[in-house]
Amino acid sequence: MSVFVFIGIVMWVATLKSGVHATLAGVVLAVFIPIRSKTDQNYSPLKSLEHDLHAVVAFFVLPIFAFANAGINLTNVSLEQALHNVPMGIALGLFVGKQAGVFGICWLAIRLKLTSLPLGMSWASLYGTSALCGIGFTMSLFIGSLAFEQTGVDLLFDDRLGIIVGSLAAGLVGYAVLNFSLPKSESN
Repeated sequence: MSVFVFIGIVMWVATLKSGVHATLAGVVLAVFIPIRSKTDQNYSPLKSLEHDLHAVVAFFVLPIFAFANAGINLTNVSLEQALHNVPMGIALGLFVGKQAGVFGICWLAIRLKLTSLPLGMSWASLYGTSALCGIGFTMSLFIGSLAFEQTGVDLLFDDRLGIIVGSLAAGLVGYAVLNFSLPKSESN
């Protein structure tokens, strides 16, 4: 495993220095990591590496990447800026609109007997999952930049502030509801 990490770092740096987008190094490296070991068919180097990197990527790399790509300086944000119509509208759209739409359509489909709640899922866990749907960071940034670019008014700061607030609120509420509503696993 450490061999793949070392080779990946060297490839990433070399690709970055060459002027080619460095994410291509990760794609190329992933193609060459074996799914099964030649010596032990029950061992998967790919799955092992994925398992080892999961926590670092999910809790460190991805959040840093997301906030760095948002390109927003939050150091001098005032309450007036946060409560402006554009960031509030976007935040409420992500936080209220997404969960109302997802939960509402699911509720309607279940009431009309088009489907049923999956086994082990409660209305509370469905609501928590619906709240998590408000995390719309990457696509929201893309759509916001396209929409506000055409207006001629620079609203990218407002757009990104609303996306961060709405996504953060949706993530926190979704986590809290699911943490409360899902059964706790028993650790031995």
